[in-house]
Amino acid sequence: MKLLIIGAGGVGTSAAKIIERRGAEADWAEKVVVSDYDFERAKKVANEICGGGKFIPEQINAMDAESIKEVVKKHGITFAMNACDPRMNATIFDTCLEIGIGYLDCALTLGTEHPEKPYELSNIKLGDYQFAKQKEWEASGQIALCGSGVEPGMADVFAKYAEKHLFDKIDEVNVRDGDNYGNTDSDFGFSVWTTIEECLQPPVIWEKNEEYPQGHWFCTENFSEPEIFNFPGGIGDVEVINVEHEEVVLVPREIDCNRCTFKYGVPADFRKKLLVLKEYGLSDKRTKIKVGDSEITPRDFVCKVIPSPVDATMTMTGKGCAGTWVTGWKDGKYRSVYLYQVADNQECIEKYTTNSVVAQTAVGPVIMMELVAKGIWKDPGAWGPEHFDPDPFVERLAKYEFPAGIREMDSEYADMVNEQKLMDLIEK
Repeated sequence: MKLLIIGAGGVGTSAAKIIERRGAEADWAEKVVVSDYDFERAKKVANEICGGGKFIPEQINAMDAESIKEVVKKHGITFAMNACDPRMNATIFDTCLEIGIGYLDCALTLGTEHPEKPYELSNIKLGDYQFAKQKEWEASGQIALCGSGVEPGMADVFAKYAEKHLFDKIDEVNVRDGDNYGNTDSDFGFSVWTTIEECLQPPVIWEKNEEYPQGHWFCTENFSEPEIFNFPGGIGDVEVINVEHEEVVLVPREIDCNRCTFKYGVPADFRKKLLVLKEYGLSDKRTKIKVGDSEITPRDFVCKVIPSPVDATMTMTGKGCAGTWVTGWKDGKYRSVYLYQVADNQECIEKYTTNSVVAQTAVGPVIMMELVAKGIWKDPGAWGPEHFDPDPFVERLAKYEFPAGIREMDSEYADMVNEQKLMDLIEK
C-alpha cells in the first residue's frame, strides 16, 4: 500500500507515528506521504517525528480535487487516509472514488437538522452523502471505510465482536465515552469546531418499538438522558449525556438491535458554555459575517480565538476510555457487557507526541489499513467498520500498544457464570 495521509494535525501525526513505531511489522505501508496545507507541519511530522525514510512530506489542499489528484499521481498512491475535519470529507471521498483509490476517514460527512422539528425528527443524517454512493464504490472495486477512528470506528468493531462472540441476540448497543482528565485549562480535548458540532447538533437515537417495528432514527434535546456510567481504568463514575455521533447511524445498518445511543462525559460547566455559544449565535457554521475585509462564520471566529487544545492537552493528566456497552441474551439469560480501550494521556504524548484523544482516534485507522493492505478486509464498497470481521482488528490492538478490555456487567448471565465458577471450585 502506498498511503497518503491528508492532514498532519493530531490524528494524522498519531497515525504516522503509530506506523513508524511498528517498524518492520508495518511493511504493508510501502510509502507514507504525510500531507497538509501547511507544508512545514507536514515536513515536521515526516522528517522529525517519523525520521524520514518512507515518510515523505507534501503540501496539499484537501478542498481542491486537483491538488489531491496531483499528489496521488506523483507518488503512485493506492490508499488515502482522510485525517481532516468532516467539512472536507465530500471532496476527498469523491476524488478518491473518481481516481480509483481506497479511502478511509475518522468521521462521516455532516448531517443537517430537520428544519421544523430538529429535536424530534431526523433529516440528513451523518454519512447519508457517502452511503448514497455505495453502488459506485462497489463498481470501482475499492473500499471506502467511513467513520473509522475510535468513536466511530473501534467502538463499532466492538459491537460487531459482541454480536459474533458474546450474544445470541442483541437488545441495545450503547457507546459510552468518559475520562478523568485534569491539569489543563482547556475544555477541549480535540478540534474546537468538531466539538461544537457534535455537542450542539440534535442527538440521534435508533430505536425499534411498536410504531416502528423495523426501527427508526429520531432526535432529542441536547445533553438529554443524563446517566452515571462507571468506567474502568481507575476513571470511575462519570455523568454522560446524549450527543450526536456516527455509531448510532452506522451500527444499525449491520447489527440487529432494538436501541442504539451514544453518550459522552461532557462536564456540566462545559455544557453551559456550549449552550451560551448557541444562544448568542456563535455556534453558527453557515452564516458569514464580515470582519474587516474578510467574511467568516461565527463558529470559525470562535475557533480562532479559543487557544489551541493541542497545546493545552500537553500538560493534561489522566485517562480516557472509549467503549461499547452491549446488552442482550446469551444461553437464555440476559447479558450485559462493556468492551473498551483505555488510554493514558501522558503515555500517549511520550510515545506518539500527541494526546490520548487523537492517539486513540488514529490507531483504529492504522489497523484497518493494514487489514485492507493484506487483503483481510476486502469487500468493495462504502462501509462502516462494523461490516467486516472484527477478530483480526481486536487481535491487533494489543500489538499496537492499545490493549482492549471486557467487563462483564451485572446480569442474569453474570450470576449464572459466577455460580458455575463456585461450583467448579467446589468440585475440584
